[in-house]
Amino acid sequence: MTQDRSIKMKLPYFYQQFLGFLAVIIVLMSVSVLSLVHFGRNTAVRSIEDRLYRYADSITEMELENNELDVIQRLLYEQDVSFFIFDEEGTLTYPLLPSDVRARLVPEHIERLQAGERVALTTNQEDMLGNPRETALIYAPFFNEQENEFQGFVTVSAPVSHIDQQMEELKANLASAFLISTILAVLMSFVFARYQVGRVNRLRKAAHKVAEGEYSIQLDHKERDEIDYLSRDFNRMVTALRYSQEEVNRQEERRKTFMQDAAHEMRTPLTTINGLLEGLEYDVIPESQRLRSIKLMRKETKRLIRLVNENLDYENIRSNRIVLNKHDLPVSEILVEIQDQMRSIAEESGNKLRVHSMDGLYVYADYDRFKQILVNLIKNAIQFTKDGLIEVDGEEKADGTQIIVRDNGIGMSAEQIKNIWDRYYKADASRTNTAYGESGLGLSIVHQLVEQHGAQIEVFSELDKGTTFTITFPKKPV
Repeated sequence: MTQDRSIKMKLPYFYQQFLGFLAVIIVLMSVSVLSLVHFGRNTAVRSIEDRLYRYADSITEMELENNELDVIQRLLYEQDVSFFIFDEEGTLTYPLLPSDVRARLVPEHIERLQAGERVALTTNQEDMLGNPRETALIYAPFFNEQENEFQGFVTVSAPVSHIDQQMEELKANLASAFLISTILAVLMSFVFARYQVGRVNRLRKAAHKVAEGEYSIQLDHKERDEIDYLSRDFNRMVTALRYSQEEVNRQEERRKTFMQDAAHEMRTPLTTINGLLEGLEYDVIPESQRLRSIKLMRKETKRLIRLVNENLDYENIRSNRIVLNKHDLPVSEILVEIQDQMRSIAEESGNKLRVHSMDGLYVYADYDRFKQILVNLIKNAIQFTKDGLIEVDGEEKADGTQIIVRDNGIGMSAEQIKNIWDRYYKADASRTNTAYGESGLGLSIVHQLVEQHGAQIEVFSELDKGTTFTITFPKKPV
């Protein structure tokens, strides 16, 4: 089966623009020249017809004898004008010629003359040498003044061949002007096409550089036309691509860091578990130490499970695969449970965990996820505080319930605060081996859960002074 292949001519954009401009200009000039010649010729013919009508009016307004008409005939003959007078039957009454000479008019023209209308015709006749000669003829009726009856008509003729000579001279002048204008049009089209194509090429080269990974390009534009608007949108696109690439690079670096941290965190407990299992297998661990070894393996196993669960939890929350079951929860009771759970962890770092009294305070939230938010914030405070104080407080506000978690640990800079919600980010990279901050996902999970609750979280921190997290949960809708 053969397929028809159409051959398409490839024409560079410069030549498209050039030929487009040139074609438009030449068409406009051609139409203008033809219109001007046509208008000039018609105007000249109408001018001759008007002059002939005036001659006819002069003849019909005066009752002249033949000798007087002869004088007028001689005068008009010097201007190459002749006239004839016919009666109502179309019979020639002046000048005296053979009786069979009659006006060559169609009935429609006769009817128009009888109705008082004038008739103008242009005919081609031959001169004495047999050359074609264009002649203008006008027919003007005249009537009886008393009874207003049609009595006949006057025919006045004059050659219009000289108009063609004038038109030829006009055409020659217009041809010269057309040639000069065409040359100028070619130059102007070249300049305009080069200018427009130059702007397009600038965009093309910039797009090529962006395709090669250069995102610092910005094109100058003045927002005058569509190409300027395209340049503006191109700049916005490049800026968005640059930010996107920077974000990709930043996330990639964090991913690498996380993979290194996760590998390290996994290697340590796995090495411990493997060593203890080998000891049990080869019976090198005393009977008195076996229970302690098992407890140690369980502890390391929980550490691995926690690391995996945090990653899975983050993905589920980020993908909206969790459903919140929100109720009015007693904050004080939940914080008592968290305090009992976290006290020993805080004491391992020499910290104190203080929970202020919040009796009667309720929060509209999902029980498990609310508890997860507070646990992650307290763990974060413990991770970056040494021999310090972690406080948890809350109060009722007009717009909802406010929970505050503050510490007096190492604090953060303004730049670090911008990134703390990012996945795998750690404000202090040196603290990668802490018992409860391996993954760098705790605050990312907090941020996702706060957003899903429709709540707001604010951070205030100073280096070496501490950090305060403030979460405002909205009230239950009425």
